[in-house]
Amino acid sequence: MARPASDPDYLKNLNDEQRRAVTHWGEPLLILAGAGSGKTRVIIHKIAWLIAERGLDPRSILAVTFTNKAAGEMRSRAAELVEGGSQAMIRTFHSFGAWMLRRNHEAAGLPSGFTIYDDDDSVSLLRSLYPDEHKGALTRWSRAISRAKDYALGPDDSLDEVDPTGDLPEIYQAYDARMREIGNVDFGDLIMRPLQLLRDNETVRRRFHQRYRAILVDEYQDSNVAQFLLLSELASPETFICVVGDDDQSIYRFRGAEVRNILTFHEHFPGTRIVRLEQNYRSTAPILDVAGHVVARNEGRLGKQLWTDRDHGPKPMLALLQNAEEEVELCLDLIRRGERPGDTAILYRTNAQSRLFETALMGAGIPYRIVGTVRFYEREEVKDVLAILRFLANPRDEVSFRRIINKPARGLGAKSVQRIVHSALERGESLLDAVSHDVAGLTAKAQAARETFAGIISNLTEQLEREPLAAFVDRVAEESGLKRYHADQDEYAGTQKLANIDELVNAAGIYGGGRHGLVEFLETIELDGAREADAAEDADAVTLITMHNTKGLEFPRVIITGLEDGLFPRGGEESAEDLEEERRLFYVAVTRAQDELYLTSCRYRRLYGRLTEFPPSRFLGEIPSELLELASESVSGGGFAAGGGDRDGDWGAAGDLTVGTGVFHDDYGVGVIQKRWRSGRNVMVRVRFENGTSATFIPRYTPLERVSPGD
Repeated sequence: MARPASDPDYLKNLNDEQRRAVTHWGEPLLILAGAGSGKTRVIIHKIAWLIAERGLDPRSILAVTFTNKAAGEMRSRAAELVEGGSQAMIRTFHSFGAWMLRRNHEAAGLPSGFTIYDDDDSVSLLRSLYPDEHKGALTRWSRAISRAKDYALGPDDSLDEVDPTGDLPEIYQAYDARMREIGNVDFGDLIMRPLQLLRDNETVRRRFHQRYRAILVDEYQDSNVAQFLLLSELASPETFICVVGDDDQSIYRFRGAEVRNILTFHEHFPGTRIVRLEQNYRSTAPILDVAGHVVARNEGRLGKQLWTDRDHGPKPMLALLQNAEEEVELCLDLIRRGERPGDTAILYRTNAQSRLFETALMGAGIPYRIVGTVRFYEREEVKDVLAILRFLANPRDEVSFRRIINKPARGLGAKSVQRIVHSALERGESLLDAVSHDVAGLTAKAQAARETFAGIISNLTEQLEREPLAAFVDRVAEESGLKRYHADQDEYAGTQKLANIDELVNAAGIYGGGRHGLVEFLETIELDGAREADAAEDADAVTLITMHNTKGLEFPRVIITGLEDGLFPRGGEESAEDLEEERRLFYVAVTRAQDELYLTSCRYRRLYGRLTEFPPSRFLGEIPSELLELASESVSGGGFAAGGGDRDGDWGAAGDLTVGTGVFHDDYGVGVIQKRWRSGRNVMVRVRFENGTSATFIPRYTPLERVSPGD
């Protein structure tokens, strides 16, 4: 595209597609912005162009995004590019909703000083309505109401999509009525109430239609149904509307994000112009090839092909390992070989996977930081189980006793607990002894709760010497009620508390049983915690991070760990939508890497304290073998090297699977082996199937039935 000599300075450094997106005016615009393609830059420059070249009043421009940090950066950069840029309305969706309600509170039926309730406030409101319900149920209801509002569903709408039990309508009705009585709103209302106001009040709708001549939305793939509907109501036929997003990076469905918003944008806004930003400024071509081949398997996408001027770079390396300990050693080896620890990010699917890396990095004296969560042994659910273990090891441990005697709630309030502690001090006995007999001043309900707790601890004490420590820790989490308590939160809050408890069980698997093993286990944890506390904050530190939390980040070296079916993707009863979102998550993880990418898959992992065998992730089979370099040696043998190609030796059960052999796979059908090679202890085969699909397999893990060519 020829560049006019009169181009303003802020347009001169844009590539052709970026410039086309920035200078488009008229029809609705969908900017499909691939990873690392400069999408935020485009939307900021578009704000400047609308003001400087189209002559729009900055106050007639509304730009919405999803985080306060992103909104602040957009305001700052828009102000630098053009005079008046700071006057554009640049906010998050929820901030805009709050602003709109404040200025139209009477029309919305709200007092001017309404308060915005957070999640805890919503649970407290439900508790006032249902005082006899336990916190787990109240939390589930709160989450279900929030999810209903993500879909713009009120208490009178069908709620089957968010509540198959049928209990929610009555609860939601009571909650909504009480919220309106007291004149406050929750976070869902910050979208729902403005949407209702625009639908029901012609005066307000006309005023907003007249005010905004241009509406721009960043990170549109993360929008939910209610946000889409609000956007639709805000835009009049004369409003220029532009959304920027990447359908391949829609990974927050568990938070209510709806990928169909971006996939069907052109249907809701006829005449939509689509501009694809496909030049990537972050990663090398070999890294982009891996990401592109996997995400291309998704059917729910509009399609684009990332490319880069950075043609050169090492192939991403795949290491097929025996166990998680080898995986950790590989990561340590890579970090030591690098120039700076801060260049490396270790990515994993679940927070629980961080534990082994934390322990190993601390032991090696390598600084690290965890992004998006607290350190493993500081997590609430982990500290809860450890408190019971510490109390079993030392029945005089008052801190641990106070933490767990009424968690989950058993009917022992603070005064009752204080009476039990005081009784122990008066009698000179342990807290276990004190809780095992009647305590003066307790109500009948509290005495019953005390007796229940004493029975749990007594039974666990008897079991301590009878089974391996991992099994015992699992029993503690189960019989104490903590596993059920945290599982309830997992189901509706999208947390991974149960997985963290399971990982604590795994951590105990290497210790002996009985009291001696328990004390050794607790002592090791305490020493690790002390080293954590002593470690100074270091900017040059390895990053430990879940794949979901990497969105928007980049690192010179990325190691994606845990690529096994059952872990990533999770497997089980996944729907086609679930699998496509997991594939998008893989795409996001891969495209965080700037220069080097490593993929690891372990044959065995500890699950519930036992070694469990896992097949490699199906995503690895979706990558053409020529795009990956295979590590040829196990890291436990003292490092690893790039490898590939056939080598002499025992090929095991795959000995009859030679190039040209016909095979049958349950999912793919009939195919022919096109390539065969060895990686470490494993034989690899590349199969071309009759349906046109090619996939890589490790025959020792994946059954391939040999068939004759005519079968």
